[in-house]
Amino acid sequence: MYKKYTLKDGLKVLLAPQRETKAATILILVGVGSRYENKNIAGISHFLEHMMFKGTEKRPSTLVLSQELDKVGAEYNAYTSEDHTGYWIKINSEHLELAIDILSDMVLNSKFDEKELNREKGTIIEEINMYEDDPKRYSDVLLQEIVFKGNKLSQDVIGSKESVKSINRDKIINFKNKHYFPANMLISVAGNINEEKTRKLIEKYFIRNAAFSYPSYQRKINFEKFKQSQVRPRINLKYKKTEQVHLDFGFLGPSYVDKDLSPAQLLSVILGGSMSSRLFINIRERQGLCYYIRSGLHSYQDTGVLIITAGLDKERIFLAIELILNELKKIKTKGITSEELKKAQEYIKGKLVLELEDSSSVAEWYGRQGLLIGKIKTPEQKIQEIMKVTKKDVNQVAKKIFQTKKINLALIGPFRDHKKFLNILKI
Repeated sequence: MYKKYTLKDGLKVLLAPQRETKAATILILVGVGSRYENKNIAGISHFLEHMMFKGTEKRPSTLVLSQELDKVGAEYNAYTSEDHTGYWIKINSEHLELAIDILSDMVLNSKFDEKELNREKGTIIEEINMYEDDPKRYSDVLLQEIVFKGNKLSQDVIGSKESVKSINRDKIINFKNKHYFPANMLISVAGNINEEKTRKLIEKYFIRNAAFSYPSYQRKINFEKFKQSQVRPRINLKYKKTEQVHLDFGFLGPSYVDKDLSPAQLLSVILGGSMSSRLFINIRERQGLCYYIRSGLHSYQDTGVLIITAGLDKERIFLAIELILNELKKIKTKGITSEELKKAQEYIKGKLVLELEDSSSVAEWYGRQGLLIGKIKTPEQKIQEIMKVTKKDVNQVAKKIFQTKKINLALIGPFRDHKKFLNILKI
């Protein structure tokens, strides 16, 4: 069972003990990501995340910082998303204080050295080049652009080469001061931990150390909420000489707190969540049109997107698209079977049980809910919710999501004619 409390400065803390492991994970989450950025600083949340590993006064370089963790075999990393940023260390629980010390030092005392910052620009630009050369990843970016057209959710988390080049030390520090304050942060610790000892360590490194200071203002910055305005199919076509066509279909889906979330998660599993799903069997196994095809659901605080992604035979791309859309039409008009529902429920239940054996997954499970939703469901409560979903619930959500006027298609391949694709986008 987890414990949640708030420190006197507004910093939220979640503790989730696990007696069946010898590991512990500390995760620091900050409520900021790419949807909080203007176009001229697009990618700054991600840039800031990189710079946190470049040294503090106590640990003046990446080498010094990483050596402390490497010598005890710890795992550590960070990530940036549209609505939050996370920093984590997974470590032998005997060394939990070291992990708390280092993460607090990074997040609160990074130097943001000018030379390191300019050097990191080159690293991030190469990261952009890598993603642009990866059609599987880049098709996701193209899809976001049209699904969330007109909203900051349409921006790539990593930013553009132009915006990255324009970021300087002052912009980094101003952005950090604006968003990295206690009431906009959460610490989640999971694994083989002693609750009382962990509480004292968090207070020691985040409250009592006078070297740590926050901005005087602590006001949460609101993001621009997404407003649905799509009235016809949209396509984002990127010409590239490839042997395989990479595409994403996208449909607006439920938010974190939408009552349709659990039915939509089951719908996604039935469609393309496993090797026995409808799309995998009918498009890959029976037709041989692709190597990979899958579906997934990505949710935010105010909206979401159900994505179908595939790598397809370029010679039979139009047939493949028609067959994929036909599967969506069938599930919308004829619904799902009782057997499919039961299999999908057990699939999600089983995946969740396996995933939450790991302390890092437990820390994120509780942490993301605590930061982004405010209300927390235990894994047991989520499983109960999934198991209560009916066929009718899933069928209603399918009809709501899969509409011709709300189809979005992003495609990378040797094609230039948008009209040929738009003409077959019907379900």
